[in-house]
Amino acid sequence: MNGSTQSWPRSRAQRYALALLVTALSLLLRAALDPAIGSYVPYLAVLPGVIFAARFCGLGPSLLAMFLAFLGEQYWFIPPAHSLQIVGPLERAGTIVYFVVSLTIIIFAETNRRTFSKLVISTEELRKTGEELGRSHDELERRVFERTSELQEKNTELRNQAEVVRQLSGRLLQMQDEERRRIARELHDSVGQLIAAMSINISAVERENSGLSHKAAAANTENSALIQELSRQIRTISYLLHPPLLDEVGLASALHWYVEGFAERSKIKVSLELPSDFGRLAPEMETAIFRIVQECLTNVHRHSGSPTVAIRIANVANQLRVEVEDAGKGISPQKQSEMIFAGKAGVGMSGMRERLRQFGGELEVNSAPGRTVVAATIPRWQAKTASAS
Repeated sequence: MNGSTQSWPRSRAQRYALALLVTALSLLLRAALDPAIGSYVPYLAVLPGVIFAARFCGLGPSLLAMFLAFLGEQYWFIPPAHSLQIVGPLERAGTIVYFVVSLTIIIFAETNRRTFSKLVISTEELRKTGEELGRSHDELERRVFERTSELQEKNTELRNQAEVVRQLSGRLLQMQDEERRRIARELHDSVGQLIAAMSINISAVERENSGLSHKAAAANTENSALIQELSRQIRTISYLLHPPLLDEVGLASALHWYVEGFAERSKIKVSLELPSDFGRLAPEMETAIFRIVQECLTNVHRHSGSPTVAIRIANVANQLRVEVEDAGKGISPQKQSEMIFAGKAGVGMSGMRERLRQFGGELEVNSAPGRTVVAATIPRWQAKTASAS
């Protein structure tokens, strides 16, 4: 820093004006770089403006530039857009690093400026001051590089942790399906046999109703009806936990059975469209698709208020596409925004996404008043037949 640099601009108004100009240029630069860097290293593009203001404009203008650059970056370029909300630990860490680095730059520049004004200017002192500033500049660059490297390491670590969580979620869903299958088998084989034995005993007692009192005979008849209803409900619960049709004859038959039962229980009219040549898929794929359709119909019954549901499964452009469409009240814009930007999807929606992620698939939700479509797409090469697997 030389004498002309130190004294320019001279007036306070000029220094604030220059700081505002540099901040605006930094935000324009950030807008130009946004398609390339997005929110990956969010504040790097505006740091040059802070450095410039700290070096040439003084403490007040540089602090103003720092806060205006942060507000502009947060409002225009960091999701959620047009909001000053700081979301997630990674964004909070980036904000802290930005202010730490910016304040370090400003404090360091202001310290140098005040120290410089107190020194007796001489050629040797200017040379030493230049060397010191050079070393400080190198140190500052080193610190910025270290901070950036730390952020990149944290980002990599978060990605690795997210992958571990996804793997655990997939394994959890698989274990959940296996446990449902086991419980369904136990209900059908063990509890079902006990109920059958009780029914036989009750029938034997019914044959002796003539020797019972009127009250005992009526109670015995009522017990017989209750056992029949219990048997029916146990069988329904067992099939809902894991339909035997899914293992025995495949997804198409299991879906037809489930849709018919759901329509009867909920009084919602349900249509099911399947390709005429729809064959068997891999067992894990059939289970995943069945659970997705099951979760969608449950959501329609609980939240939609729709009188009808249309389920369509088709092969589209080398993809297996599953659509569930209702004519209900739809999902509110606020809820959709939370699902997209804040990651506040419900447990059922998150479970569907995890099931699809195991097969490289995606889940789309398009909703408006009077119509909601939940669409799951899976690469066709993943949806291989059971015989091929």
